[in-house]
Amino acid sequence: MNRNNKRRTKGFVWMLLLLFAGGGAFAQAPAAPQPLTLREAVSYALKANSDARKARLDIENAEYRIDEVRASALPQVAGTSSLTYNPLLQKSALPNIFGANPNPSETILIAFGQKWNANAGLSVQQNLFNKSVFTGLKAARTSREFYQLNAQLTEEQVIEQVATNYYGVLVQRQQVAVIDSSLANTRRLQAVLQGLLENGLAKKIDVDRIAVSSSNLESSRQQVLNGVALLENQLKLYMGMPITTPISIPDVDPLSIVPQAVPLNDSIDLARRTEILVLRKQGELLQQQKENYRNEYFPTLSLGGNYSYQGTGNTFPVFKGQSAGANWFGAAAVSLNLRVPIFNGGATRARIRQADIGIRKLNEDLNNASLGLNLAYENARTQINNNILTLNNQRANVRLAESVFLNTQNNYNNGLASLTDLLDAERSLTEARSNLSATLLNYRVSEIQLVKARGQLQTLAQ
Repeated sequence: MNRNNKRRTKGFVWMLLLLFAGGGAFAQAPAAPQPLTLREAVSYALKANSDARKARLDIENAEYRIDEVRASALPQVAGTSSLTYNPLLQKSALPNIFGANPNPSETILIAFGQKWNANAGLSVQQNLFNKSVFTGLKAARTSREFYQLNAQLTEEQVIEQVATNYYGVLVQRQQVAVIDSSLANTRRLQAVLQGLLENGLAKKIDVDRIAVSSSNLESSRQQVLNGVALLENQLKLYMGMPITTPISIPDVDPLSIVPQAVPLNDSIDLARRTEILVLRKQGELLQQQKENYRNEYFPTLSLGGNYSYQGTGNTFPVFKGQSAGANWFGAAAVSLNLRVPIFNGGATRARIRQADIGIRKLNEDLNNASLGLNLAYENARTQINNNILTLNNQRANVRLAESVFLNTQNNYNNGLASLTDLLDAERSLTEARSNLSATLLNYRVSEIQLVKARGQLQTLAQ
């Protein structure tokens, strides 16, 4: 019985170890790849991309800047207090005209003041007229609008990066499919030649040559797969997704892509482009900065008031009251302050001229941006139309490859063509179909540039 119990105990321990081992293996199992459509990738990027998040923080920060400028138009209230001890009182030299025996020709030193002084006060300052305050408030609101537009521009740039890289992965994977097709045909031919060699119907050099071709295709396939992995990691970077997160990009049916040519009379409205709106809003900020410099010529008017309560005495604490040698009294003042600028050496004029230069430079940036956007649109339209021509050629190649394959297959069945001819025709047909699919995906990449040129990138996130 003891031996049986020991065996049962050992078996139970081993079972627990296996369970724990299995649980650990289960915990360390890699997560299943997450299917990721283009819309999901763009939505994720708009939330997680660091540039997009920083742009939203700039909008939030602009609100605090408005609060900061608005505060300068409100009353400024400050309280002060102090406690001072004078070990040595300041003495003044006076003629001796005091006492029972005055002698004006004699100079005596007399200390004025008390050793302890306490003070508590409250001051209020209110701007009545200061154009810089109101211009600054207007500029702060314009800054908020600028950061809102800049956030929109940042989002569009993120969408472009994600969408372009997304289809770049699909194009690269299509290249893998082309290589896989060629590799499958090569391996079949290699098997056939190996069988013929064993039967003495083929040469060894032909077998070696096909083996080298197969090895080269395998190397090319691995290189393309590495390129796919790099593009996926780059896509995760643009999305703000952890690089270690596995993703799975669903295949897109190339036949579902319907290319559409861009008419020659088609045009874009540059006034709606975010890049132009950002520059124009920046121009408003420069104009307001120039206006703020001009405000330095205007006088400022403010109302001020203060009240203080002071106490002096030769002993501490000074809060004991007049009966203990401490004297307390209050003081108050109200002032109307006017400041009129007269001459500052031409500094204001220099600042205004610098602002003019900034505005003129921005106008040059606007002109250059308009030219660049028009160029981008023309290039995108040309690329789209060229891709459509290429697609037509690829479709013709597919039809021709299908015809060649059917004729070769018919000749092979009738003994008029070799197996190598049939395999070559099949490989050509597969490559033609794969090239057509890759061209359709490339059309989608160029279409993104056209959507960007039209200022419609936000539609990819909807």
